[in-house]
Order: sequence, then structure tokens, then C-alpha cells
Amino acid sequence: MSSPALALPLRLAAAAASPGGETLSRDEEREAIEACRGLEREAFDRLVLRYQRDVYRLCYRFVNNHEDANDLAQEVFLRAWRAIPRFRGESSFSTWLYRIAVNACLNFRALRRPATQELPDGLPDPVPGAEARLASADEARRVRAAIAQLPEKQRATLILKVYHELTHEEVAEILGSAVGTVKANLFHALGNLRRRVAEEGR
Repeated sequence: MSSPALALPLRLAAAAASPGGETLSRDEEREAIEACRGLEREAFDRLVLRYQRDVYRLCYRFVNNHEDANDLAQEVFLRAWRAIPRFRGESSFSTWLYRIAVNACLNFRALRRPATQELPDGLPDPVPGAEARLASADEARRVRAAIAQLPEKQRATLILKVYHELTHEEVAEILGSAVGTVKANLFHALGNLRRRVAEEGR
């Protein structure tokens, strides 16, 4: 009997083009996770619909390429499907899923340096005010290019803290770091980002 996860990439590719994700209450999410442990595929589909845009956004911020981000998002959910029977809830499901995503992105970047590509139209940033506050599209491009040049830990910290608005504690749990280390990485990331953007502007 074939694994239900084999059909996942097609489902995810279709979901990635849809506007917005499904909203689940905490109780509904817990019920879906419990059903997933029994390999109930429809329950996992609900989790995919809830988190697929967040995971895609996270992957895109790491690789700056739509096709690579889409492939990585599919890989993340495949890994999550295979590992979810072992998920015990010591952390939140989103933290657990983000940890899988960050590891997948870091592995990808370690293997090759992806080509940079503009974020496709029709996918508004779910975190209002991040890039909208930038003075121009040219400056926004410089910011993305500068983020791509940050050391990996600084890049991961900046993406999770600024673009996904996670707490220091959540970022620390995802990255396996101390809260103090997260704060230091964020401080250095912002300093490096300002310097690189200023250099690009000149």
C-alpha cells in the first residue's frame, strides 16, 4: 500500500496558488494532529492549508526564488507528514514545523547558492508594514539582497523575528539557541543589514 504522502506535492502545489490559508482553533489543530498520528490524510491536508503560505514565505525569505521556495515548502510538509507520528507536543506545532523548514532551508543553501528572483505578483506579505515602509521598490530590492548576504544564523533570526513576528523565545526554540543568543544575532543582523543597504545605495 502506497503512502498518502506521495500525493502531497500535487495538493500543496495547488494550495500554494490559493488566496490565504484555513483558520484552525487550537482545539481543531490538536484534533487534526491527533488524527494525523493515525495517518488520516484529510487531517494533514487541513494543517497544510493552515500553514502552507507561512512555510512558503519562510522558505522564500531564505532562498529568494519562487520555484526553489515552492519545492522546499513541499519538502517541509513531506518531512512533517513522515515525522508527525513522533510529534509529542513539547513545543507548539508551528514551532515544530518552522524548525523543519529552517533546517531544510539551511541544508539547501549549504548545497548551493540559489538564484535571486523577485517575489511573484499576487502574494501580498502577510506581515503588514515590513517592506511597505520602505521608500521605494529599489530600496526593497537592496534590502532583500542584503538579507541574502547575512550569516545564516543572523538571517534565520531576522526572518523569524521580523517577517514572522515570533517572540525571542519562539525563535530560540526553533533555532535551538539561548534567548540571549537570539537577541545578539538580531542586533548584529540589523546592524549588518543597515550597513549593507547603505553600501548598496552608494
